[in-house]
Amino acid sequence: MAEVTYHIVEHDGGYAYKVGDVFSETFPSREDALQAAQAAAAEQQVPGSTEGIRYQDKAGAWHDETAQGNDRPVAKVEE
Repeated sequence: MAEVTYHIVEHDGGYAYKVGDVFSETFPSREDALQAAQAAAAEQQVPGSTEGIRYQDKAGAWHDETAQGNDRPVAKVEE
């Protein structure tokens, strides 16, 4: 199962959470950024519904697959 880690960092005169190379909006305090990261991490783990998806690859071929709604990453927050 995939794992996603939210890091709390100083950013743009305040604090933000960062996942990979992507920053959230800037928050005035570390605590605000931490609370936002915890909420985002919790939301990311909520299962959805299983649905069919259809996509076209670079060669122009179409593919049909099933996306499992319970295939959610484990999300954690590191301060």
